[in-house]
Amino acid sequence: MLDLIIRGGNLPDGSSPVDIAVAEGRIAAIAPRLEAEAREQIDARGRLVSPPFIDSHFHIDSTLTFGRPRVNASGTLLEGIALWGELRPQLTFEEIKRRALRFCRWAIARGNLAVRSHVDVCDPSLAAVQALLEVRAQIKPYLDLQLVAFPQQGYLRCREAPGLLERALDLGVEVVGGIPHFERTAAEGALSVRKLCELAAERGLPVDMHCDESDDPHSRFVENLACETERLGLHGRVTGSHLTSLHSMDNYYASKLIDLMAEARLNVVANPLINITLQGRHDTYPKRRGLTRIREQMAAGLTVALGHDCVLDPWYPLGSHDMLEVVHMAVHVAQMTGTAQMHALFDAVTVNAARVLELADYGLVPGCHADMVILQARDPIEAIRLRPARLWVIRRGRVIARTEPVLPQVALDGLWQPVDFGLPEASA
Repeated sequence: MLDLIIRGGNLPDGSSPVDIAVAEGRIAAIAPRLEAEAREQIDARGRLVSPPFIDSHFHIDSTLTFGRPRVNASGTLLEGIALWGELRPQLTFEEIKRRALRFCRWAIARGNLAVRSHVDVCDPSLAAVQALLEVRAQIKPYLDLQLVAFPQQGYLRCREAPGLLERALDLGVEVVGGIPHFERTAAEGALSVRKLCELAAERGLPVDMHCDESDDPHSRFVENLACETERLGLHGRVTGSHLTSLHSMDNYYASKLIDLMAEARLNVVANPLINITLQGRHDTYPKRRGLTRIREQMAAGLTVALGHDCVLDPWYPLGSHDMLEVVHMAVHVAQMTGTAQMHALFDAVTVNAARVLELADYGLVPGCHADMVILQARDPIEAIRLRPARLWVIRRGRVIARTEPVLPQVALDGLWQPVDFGLPEASA
C-alpha cells in the first residue's frame, strides 16, 4: 500500500488533473488516474501542486531584529550595515538560535523547504555560525538550510575576516561568500574576489557572492567573478547575488558583461523586494528601480533565481517569507507580465533555485523526494496574482504544515455569498 496519494492536482507545467503517488518518502508515480490505495489521501480538487519554494538568498542571523538598536532612518544599504555592526556584539548564541527557529517555522508554513542563508563571519565569537549550524541539524527533517560564510564587513576591510571565514568553513559552513563592492577600493574588491574564489576551488566548495549591490554603473565586480570562475574552472558553481549595478550600466557594456557571465555559466540571484527598497535612494527623479537585468540574463541562458533576502531586520521592515510575494514584485519591477515570463519567474523560486543550491532529487517526477506544496490556486500565474494559502506542505511524503482554505463572504440583500478571486471558470 502507498503512503500517500494526492488526487486531481494541477502541475505547474499545465498537466491536469493528475494523481501523485508517494511511497517511502519519494514520488512513486504520476498519472491522470491511479488505481491504487494509500494510507492517506488528499483531494487537491484542481489546485496547483508545486515543488516546494526555495529562497536562494537570505540572512537568518539578522532576521526578526527590526528596530534594534533603532530603525534604519535613511532606508539605505549602508545604514543597514552600520546598524548591524552595532547590533551584532549584543547578540548571543541562544538569542540567534531562538529567532532562527521561529523564522524556520514561518518558512515551512509558507511552503519554503530550502533556504540558502548568508551568515556573518566577522564576529570573533562566530556565535551566529555556531547557532545556525545547530539549527541546520535540528531543522533538517523539515527544511534544507544551506549556509554561506559571509564577511559582512568586507573580506579585506575587516582584518580578522579571512581567518574567521576559514574557521566557519572548518565548522561546516558549505558555501564561500563575499562582498567586493564594500571593500575600501576597487582594487581590493577585485582582490577579494580572486582570493575567495581560490579558497573555494581549493576546498571544492561553491561560491555565492554579494556583488555590485550598488547604483554605481562602475561597480563591475561580477566581471571579476566571471573571469575567476573561468580561470579556476568553477563553471556552474558560482552565484552572483544582487548585481543591481547592471541596472545603471549602459546597454553596450551590459550586453558584453552578460555574455561574459553566460560563458562562465554564472548563476544569478535577484532580490526584488530588497533591491527595489534599497536602491535608488540617492536619486531624485527619475528614480532607478535598481533590479538586475533579469530578462536579458534569462535570455542569455543564465540560471536566474530570486531571493527574499531580508525579513524584519535593519534593511527591511516588512515581510513574512512569502516567496510568491517576491515573484509578484519581480513581475512588476522587471515588467515581466507575459505569460511565459511569469512562468519563468515562478521557476525562479522553484526549479531554478534548486539548481543554484545544487539540490538533488528535487521536482515533480517519479523518483524525486516527495516534497510538495498544494496551493489554493489553479496554476502558477493565479498563484502569483493571489499569493494564496498553502493548503498542504509536504516533506518526504508527510504533511508538515497546513492552512484551511480562505473563502471570504459578502452579504448582498441579506444573503451571505462566498467570493472566489479566481477566473470565472475556476471552482471554489
